[in-house]
Amino acid sequence: MIKQKLVQEVTGKVSEILSFSPAKDVEKNLKASLAAWLSKLDLVTREEFDVQTQVLARTRDKLQALEARLAVLEKAGQSDQPV
Repeated sequence: MIKQKLVQEVTGKVSEILSFSPAKDVEKNLKASLAAWLSKLDLVTREEFDVQTQVLARTRDKLQALEARLAVLEKAGQSDQPV
């Protein structure tokens, strides 16, 4: 019982000391600096990235279909012309 109270008191004192320590300020300043630095970068959200990935996949599929269609038309055009 006494050990438990002692542990609770020490934990409370350590938490109190840490709340007033400069480490909290350093952490806040570091987070703010990092957020400012990241905001200057040209980044996109994950949602925007996923949308563009889907657009690219559809575009790739259309391109492959058009290439196949063009190959068929070229082959048909070559068979119509005398050699």
